[in-house]
Amino acid sequence: MYLSTMHPEATPEPAADTPCPADDAARWRIALARDRRFDGVFVMGVHSTGIYCRPSCPARPPRRENVAFYATPAEAEAAGLRACLRCRPDAAARDEAAVAQAIARLRAAEATVPLAELAALTGYSPAHFQRLFKRAVGLSPAAFVRALRLERAADALSAGGRVTDAVYDAGFSGPSRFYAASEGRLGMAPSAWRDGGRGVVIRWAVVPTSLGPMLVAATDKGVCRLSFHETGADLAARFPHADLREGGADFAALLENVVAAVEQPGDSPHIPLDVQGTAFQEAVWRELRRIPPGETRSYAQIAAAVGNPGAVRAAGSANGANNVAVLIPCHRVIRADGSLGGYAYGLAIKRELLKRERGD
Repeated sequence: MYLSTMHPEATPEPAADTPCPADDAARWRIALARDRRFDGVFVMGVHSTGIYCRPSCPARPPRRENVAFYATPAEAEAAGLRACLRCRPDAAARDEAAVAQAIARLRAAEATVPLAELAALTGYSPAHFQRLFKRAVGLSPAAFVRALRLERAADALSAGGRVTDAVYDAGFSGPSRFYAASEGRLGMAPSAWRDGGRGVVIRWAVVPTSLGPMLVAATDKGVCRLSFHETGADLAARFPHADLREGGADFAALLENVVAAVEQPGDSPHIPLDVQGTAFQEAVWRELRRIPPGETRSYAQIAAAVGNPGAVRAAGSANGANNVAVLIPCHRVIRADGSLGGYAYGLAIKRELLKRERGD
C-alpha cells in the first residue's frame, strides 16, 4: 500500500485535479459561490479593506471593482494585503508544514511515535493535531503508521527478503499481526507501482466491446488496468519498466471474465484485482465496490462511508484515480444534485453503464 506524503484531501490545499481557473471572471464566480474546493488554489484580495481571503470566506462579498486575485498568500502580502482574521487564509502554509513535519518524523521512526510527541513537535494540541492530520492525510497518525508498516513489509518481500525478517523490520510485533493488517492482499509491491512496474510481468490485450476498444492488463495477482480507448503505448507509458506481454493462455480466461463483466455490468468480486493507492484511496475503492449495481452514491456519501465526511473533494480525487474502470465501479458516483458529473472515458460510457445496471 503506497502512501503519498500529502494526501489530496488536505485542507485548504487543493486536490490534484482542481486546476486554478484561467480567468478572473471564473474566480469571481467561485468566490461568490464560496466554493471550498478552491481554498488553496488562489486567494481573493480586497484592496478597499487591505485584506485577502480564501474563496470560501463567509464574509459579505466585496464590490467586484475592489477585488484582485492572487495565486498564493505570499503574492497577496507582497501586494500590501494582510490575511483575513475570519477565514485565516495564511494558516494553510503552517498546517501543511506541520503535517509534512509529522509525516517525516513517522517515516524516520523505528517505533510508534505518541500523538502527544507529534503535537509538541508541531506546536498544536494533541486533539487539534489529530483532526488536522486526519483531514490532510485521510488517516489518523496511528492508522498512517500501520499503513506505512504494510508498505515497508511489502517492499521487503518484493525484494526477496525472508517473511519473518520483513515483518519484524517493518515494525510488526509478529507475523499474525502482519497478516491481519494486510488482509491477505499484497499484489504488485508499492515499489513496483512507484517505479513503473519494474520487475513485474504484465499481460495485456485491447479488445472490441460495445462501449468501444477496451484495454485490459493484469499481473499474476490480478487486473491492474482496465480502460477504454487506450493502446499498448498508453500502457507502456504507465508501466515503462514492466515486462509487457500480449495475451497468453492464462490471460485469455481472465480476459473473457472481464469482457463479460463490462458487457453486463454488475457484481464482479470473482475477478482478482492488483491495484495500489494511498490508504485513503483504497478505502474509497473498497466502498465503491460495495455500491449495489443499479444504485449510485454522491461524493459526500462516499466520504462519509469511509469515516471522513469532510473529505468530499478527496473522495472525488480517489474516484478519479481508479485504474480499473467498471471492476471498481467509479461510474456509480454522481454529484449531489443528481447530475452525472465527470468520467474519465466520457459521459456516454458512464450513462450506458448505469443504464445497463438498472436494466433500462
